[in-house]
Amino acid sequence: MAVNIDTVYQRVLALANKEQRGYITPQEFNLHANQAQMNIFEQYFYDTHQFQATQKGNSTEYSDMIDLLSEKISPFEKYKVAVSMSGNTGTLATDLYRLGTVFFAVGGTKDVEVERIEKNDFAYIENSPLASPTTNRPVYNRTSAATIKTFPSATITSNVTHNYIAKPAKCEWAYVVVNEKALYNGNQAVDFELHASEEESLVINILELSGITINKQGLVQVASNMEASNIQQEKQ
Repeated sequence: MAVNIDTVYQRVLALANKEQRGYITPQEFNLHANQAQMNIFEQYFYDTHQFQATQKGNSTEYSDMIDLLSEKISPFEKYKVAVSMSGNTGTLATDLYRLGTVFFAVGGTKDVEVERIEKNDFAYIENSPLASPTTNRPVYNRTSAATIKTFPSATITSNVTHNYIAKPAKCEWAYVVVNEKALYNGNQAVDFELHASEEESLVINILELSGITINKQGLVQVASNMEASNIQQEKQ
């Protein structure tokens, strides 16, 4: 379930306008909203690593933090998406955030995993009779954030797919101007893709970013107070 962008904007405006702390334009809001969404999204992976390293989870349904984080990430997981191949160079999905497993369909039917290798290991692997890549034991290296190279280069040129974590789509508070006033246009707006529970975190993040931009210390303080309150509730 997504977070309604208009609900977040109205909450941000209400807090920002309280005691005349500052007005946030739709353009400023959209800029900060996308940054806030990515900040929260990226934090999922740091938190997952931290909880896995320090906790074993718990047996209480609905309150295990690792399970909750997995639930928040799962809508962004993509499986067996085709890699666009040109020779043995593959172009990954444009919305890719983190690359998972790469597969090659041997004979177009049987999927085998394409093992990732580092560039500096390839010369050794290629020249080793036992480790040299084959159609049934292919390898790849990451040539850029958007591309990979597969080997054997003569055979791994099609039928390549990948699992990955997608980035959240760009959100937008769309509007039309009526009598010099911006009015919400729900038909063109794009909601946040984050879990519904992130509404409060989005408001806090956007207030912090907006407060820094318009140099309103009051906004930053409001956001800090809200964040401290949230942290205290989580510890209870």
